[in-house]
Amino acid sequence: MPTYEYRCCKCQHEFEVFQSMTAGVLKKCPQCGQLSLKRLIGPGAAVLFKGSGFYTTDYRSASYQKQAKAETDKQATKTEKSKTEQTGSSEKVVKKAAEPKKKTD
Repeated sequence: MPTYEYRCCKCQHEFEVFQSMTAGVLKKCPQCGQLSLKRLIGPGAAVLFKGSGFYTTDYRSASYQKQAKAETDKQATKTEKSKTEQTGSSEKVVKKAAEPKKKTD
């Protein structure tokens, strides 16, 4: 439920009311009793994300960052090693295919 701001045109009293969106606009000022309230247009509520873990860069501790970096480095090393192994095996296949076949007549 949103919070609405009101101002009385007669006594300039300003206040906030927590109302349902379907509730009607208030008209009577609680201070002077006149029917001269206007609902003000406010900036609206901002979205607030509370807690940790919304993004990888959000307020992480130094130990967490150190562990994450170690895991990233370990993964990169595994990837480089597997690429090297794949390149070496494909060279052997290419060399075998390039050798001429011997005739057996």
